[in-house]
Amino acid sequence: MEEYIIKGGKPLVGEVTIGGAKNAALGILAAAIMTDETVTIDNLPDVRDINVLLQAMEGIGAHIERVNRHVVRINGSNIGSVNIDYEYIRKIRASYYLLGALLGKYKKAQVALPGGCNIGSRPIDQHIKGFKALGATVKVDQGMIDAQADELIGNHIYLDVVSVGATINIMLASCMAEGKTIIENAAKEPHIVDVANFLNSMGANIKGAGTDVIRIKGTDKLHGSEYSIVPDQIEAGTFMVAAAATKGDVLLKNVIPKHLEAISAKLVEIGAEVEEFDDAVRVIAKKRLGSTHVKTLPYPGFPTDMQPQIATLLALSEGTSIVTESIFENRFKYVDELARMGATITVEGNTAIIDGTEEFKGAIVSAPDLRAGAALVIAGLVADGFTYVDQIQYIQRGYESFEEKLQALGASIERVDVDDEKEIQKAKLKIS
Repeated sequence: MEEYIIKGGKPLVGEVTIGGAKNAALGILAAAIMTDETVTIDNLPDVRDINVLLQAMEGIGAHIERVNRHVVRINGSNIGSVNIDYEYIRKIRASYYLLGALLGKYKKAQVALPGGCNIGSRPIDQHIKGFKALGATVKVDQGMIDAQADELIGNHIYLDVVSVGATINIMLASCMAEGKTIIENAAKEPHIVDVANFLNSMGANIKGAGTDVIRIKGTDKLHGSEYSIVPDQIEAGTFMVAAAATKGDVLLKNVIPKHLEAISAKLVEIGAEVEEFDDAVRVIAKKRLGSTHVKTLPYPGFPTDMQPQIATLLALSEGTSIVTESIFENRFKYVDELARMGATITVEGNTAIIDGTEEFKGAIVSAPDLRAGAALVIAGLVADGFTYVDQIQYIQRGYESFEEKLQALGASIERVDVDDEKEIQKAKLKIS
């Protein structure tokens, strides 16, 4: 097991290059097996979730060639199984995208019920509703979802709730269905658009991605493609908040500023400076920031995946802030960990009331999930003394070279083996 040791107190200064979007990549990788021709995907983030999904795809017979750390070639012509083992699903929720991809291509799929971060209920009833509307028979038995169809036929599907996962899975299943499919109340996140653009590059006919109505005209087959994944909005947002929290000055390169507008707006509102360029954003904070109210909403609202990070920043800001979580009901588990460091946060239902404090104190804390783990690292970068963040395997699920990128900005952070006392002492001396 590994942990981060952080010595707080240094502003982050410099430039950081943001990687490809993990959430887009997961949908795109699943879509890549829907053709028998070779697909090349660039700007792939080298993170645990991606590598687990590639292993799952190899496990059913897809040929995977890692050209380099960020480029992969995939050929799905020799897939011999439509059964995705629970071991993969247990590690990474988005393996369920293979359900839509396999159902769309082979008209059958068997995938275990998903796992991933424990941040609350994420039911897949809307996915199943979509598959049934396309003509599939779907059974859930002994932890497996079994979907089969003699043929898939386009239909008009209205999602009862806005669901990124269901939107992507229904797009995958319907792009080779007979006739037209309309998805209403569709999710609008940037990675929905990216998955649709990738499918279109393979010969699919999808219009309206990025709006709440997506129209899909079925095609007989898909072909090979070369595609580059969009930059990761959440990785960018995390570094933006880290720059603001440490009173730093950071230029984020390889971003799409429009995707970051909700985050930028909140940072400006509480007193940070945000400069936008064509494919870069600069965040500067020269003083202690102010308070605000934040409510998480589907895109283009404030992202739920940025809620722990912004709450950590507001816990250091002046005044009282309120953060309302409207997407997941179990996303405040990090609050107890922040309290160890001196944060004053009261959770009432889906709302956190935050009374800003001037400083955090270093402590031993544990990452309860991916984004909360990143938030605790931000807290450690600001705290007085040493902070130890364990359970960092959650953080590694979604952030590539996280500590290296922070080190390059001047942070005092090291990754160490929790059982190696000599290594821990050496790391503390190095960053003191």
